[in-house]
Amino acid sequence: MMDKLPMAKKNETILVVDDEDAILSFTIEAFQNLGYSVILAENGEEAVEIYKSNPNMFDLVFMDMVMPKLGGHSTFYKIRAIDPNAKILLSSGHVSETEIEDLLEKGAKGFMPKPHKIKNLALEVRRVLDEK
Repeated sequence: MMDKLPMAKKNETILVVDDEDAILSFTIEAFQNLGYSVILAENGEEAVEIYKSNPNMFDLVFMDMVMPKLGGHSTFYKIRAIDPNAKILLSSGHVSETEIEDLLEKGAKGFMPKPHKIKNLALEVRRVLDEK
């Protein structure tokens, strides 16, 4: 199945931000099986700190919207303040698309409702990374 999916090109790194263990395990395994390097943040504050420490390391931020400490909206704006060109792909099982429209208008690259399917993850991540 994996050979039909779009794979990572060169050494691409994704920062995965989510506070749900089951989602993290699935997402990390899916991305690694597709050839991506994965760094993990368990909440928005941690994501901002990791991004700030390594601003040129990440090709993509794959981020949950509902998290403790710092939610998706604030995390999005803080990462974009560090890097205005950061590619951020939003994800949630708990918000409606209307709730994230402002972030899409401000430059978020897309929204993926949970639960995720590997094929959809692979296609959406590749679409965002290949965008000029």
